[in-house]
Amino acid sequence: MKVLIVVLVALFISGCSVFGDNGVESAPYTVIHSDDANQIDVRNYESMILVSASSKDGDNSAFRKLFKYIAGENKGTQEIAMTAPVFIDGNDQGREIAMTAPVFMSDSVDEPSMSFVMPSDFTLATTPEPLDASVTISEVKNYKVAAIKFSGTLRRGNVEEHTLILRNWLDSNGYEQIGAPVKAGYNGPLTIPFLRHNEVLIEIK
Repeated sequence: MKVLIVVLVALFISGCSVFGDNGVESAPYTVIHSDDANQIDVRNYESMILVSASSKDGDNSAFRKLFKYIAGENKGTQEIAMTAPVFIDGNDQGREIAMTAPVFMSDSVDEPSMSFVMPSDFTLATTPEPLDASVTISEVKNYKVAAIKFSGTLRRGNVEEHTLILRNWLDSNGYEQIGAPVKAGYNGPLTIPFLRHNEVLIEIK
C-alpha cells in the first residue's frame, strides 16, 4: 500500500499548548501489542479518510491547500462543529471541517505528498469534494503498523535514530516490514520539544 510517509508538526492546531496537549482528535487505532519499555506499539488503523495534496512544490504549498480545504474550500453547505479552532482569511463557501492529528507527509522522490486525516465520523461518501482539483480524497483500510514514540523535534537525526531502533525491534520480534518508514508529529510548533509527541511508523505484514 502506498501509504503516505508522515508528517509535519500540526501547524494548524491553534488550540495547541506549549505543554504538549494539542486539543484535537487523534486518528483512532487498535493496539495489538505494546512494548512500553521501548515506547513501541503494534497497531491497526481500521479506516482513515485522507485528504491529500502533492508537496512537489514544497511542504508549505501542500499545507496551504489542505488548510484551505478544511477551512471551507470544499463543496458543501453544512457547517460542522470544530474540534479545534481553525481560522483562515478568504473563501468560505463550504463546510468547515475539524482536524485530527497527525498530519501525514510522503517523502517519496517520485510523488511526495501531505495528507490530513479526517475526523472519525467522516466516510468517503460524506467527505466534501475539494474545490481544488489537485487535492484528492482516499481511504486507507486495515493499515497495520509498528510505531515508536519519541520526543524532541522531527529533525533528520532524531527520526533516523528512532527508525533504526524500530527496524531492529521488528527484526528481533519476527515482524515483516512491507512499507517505508513514516514520520508523524502531533503537536504545534510552540510545544516545548521535550514534551512533543512524535512517531515513526512502519507498515508490517
